[in-house]
Amino acid sequence: MNSQVFNRTKLPDFPGVYFFMKGKQILYIGKATSLRDRVRSYFSNDLIATRGPLLVDMVFKADKITFEKTDSVLEAIILEANLIKKYQPKYNTKEKDNKSFNYVVITREDFPRVLVERGRNLESNDTLFGSEKRFLLGKSDPISPQSIFGPFPNATQLKEALKIIRKIFPFRDRCKIGQDRPCFNYQIGLCPGVCAGLISKKEYSKIIKNISLFFEGKKTQIIKNLEKEMGFLAREHKFEEANKIKKTIFALNHIQDVALVKEEYKKTEDSLRIEAYDIAHISGSANVGVMVVLEDGEPAKNEYRKFKINNSRQNDVAALKEVLERRFTHEEWSFPQVIVVDGGKAQINIARKILESLSLKIPVVSVLKNEYHKPKAVMGDKNISSKYSNEILLANNEAHRFAIKYHRNTLAQKALI
Repeated sequence: MNSQVFNRTKLPDFPGVYFFMKGKQILYIGKATSLRDRVRSYFSNDLIATRGPLLVDMVFKADKITFEKTDSVLEAIILEANLIKKYQPKYNTKEKDNKSFNYVVITREDFPRVLVERGRNLESNDTLFGSEKRFLLGKSDPISPQSIFGPFPNATQLKEALKIIRKIFPFRDRCKIGQDRPCFNYQIGLCPGVCAGLISKKEYSKIIKNISLFFEGKKTQIIKNLEKEMGFLAREHKFEEANKIKKTIFALNHIQDVALVKEEYKKTEDSLRIEAYDIAHISGSANVGVMVVLEDGEPAKNEYRKFKINNSRQNDVAALKEVLERRFTHEEWSFPQVIVVDGGKAQINIARKILESLSLKIPVVSVLKNEYHKPKAVMGDKNISSKYSNEILLANNEAHRFAIKYHRNTLAQKALI
């Protein structure tokens, strides 16, 4: 690798797709939760053990690395699949046989199903990367698909991705049309009620069209279409329907893909990121909140964040709620493995409530203080609190220090006005 061409320090800490190049030839395409961290991993001392000789050969042949950022890990997974299909890089196709790849299949029916299939289960006179007009599912009920998306190298990630997409655009997968009652997925909001005739063919086709556009990497087009439809419904005074579309647009702009982040980093799982939060004010004056970060037991001060409380006065729990809600709109920030809050059950409960609303399974602990504001106990997940007690107390102390400093600076600025 030519170190003058590739500078690892300039790669962004964003999700996206990276390209190992030799001249103008693409050798390999990969996806990343963090482009910076993922590409760095190719230059570790244990590369052969973790990646295998094939990718080691690729790294040594490459003379350049380029990348394309995405808004989320989910979109990186889809972009990777589309680009692998388009360019068929040598080391992607050599690393895994075409028949081992995974594909998303939308069936050709009045109410299409959305399924995940292995390449080996797809039969055609054409190659998987060629014309898709005559693909058949090689299962008990062969059917001609209207669309096939892929290849996706990782089946687990693809299934997690579909779970996220299905929360935004509920679809039919296995349920039968004409059932007496709606299927279980309808009851939990993952099927629009195709099975019980609760949605028309026309309305369901809109869902399928949006799913297709999403797998084509056209999220921007989906949002434009939805905004246009929302405007029309509002003008027709169909405000309830317009509000549903508004929620869908919000979901598309705030994709929660922590499950994909977890899967992406399952091989660096011993790395620990702790986020600690604290609130500071004097009788509601100069009300501020902070987030501090510990990575592997060390403060990551470049990732500390400050929040001026806008809506919550003299209420620490409400202020914490505001800070956490604002924090988790920033999906470009790495997600923590543990969250530490200052306080008791009320603080733990509000943090858990926010995480649950976002479908995030992150353990929360709180540090209880005595009358001298010194730590006396850690509440919450017992395994976490016992395993990482030193890190939790350090994070809490650092959050308190940072909050007090920010609060004093805020007071001083107000005094100068």
